Amino acid sequence: QRVWIAMALAQKTPILFLDEPTTYLDIYYQFDILELIRELNVVHRLTIVMVLHDMNQAVRYSDVIIAMKDGRIISEGQPNDVLTEENVRHIYDVSVTIRQDAETGMYIVPVGI
Repeated sequence: QRVWIAMALAQKTPILFLDEPTTYLDIYYQFDILELIRELNVVHRLTIVMVLHDMNQAVRYSDVIIAMKDGRIISEGQPNDVLTEENVRHIYDVSVTIRQDAETGMYIVPVGI
């Protein structure tokens, strides 16, 4: 994944498009890649557009989320406004509980179908 990101950066693009950058990575490297992407955004002022299916990663690493179903936008905005229990149920047909933790922030726990 780092090689693909480096190849994109070598093109000096102001926007980096990433499709599931953490797929097939263990948890250590998922965190490592997402922290690198955050650094590229914050420190180097690079705009990042990425597809993430892991809602907890999306909540933690996104400024804006666009939730889609069947190719249509269902909701768009800040993570805590978009990833609600109702929206997740509507999009995925799965019930979740959304929690807030002072240390880690918002996180989503699936509870059933």
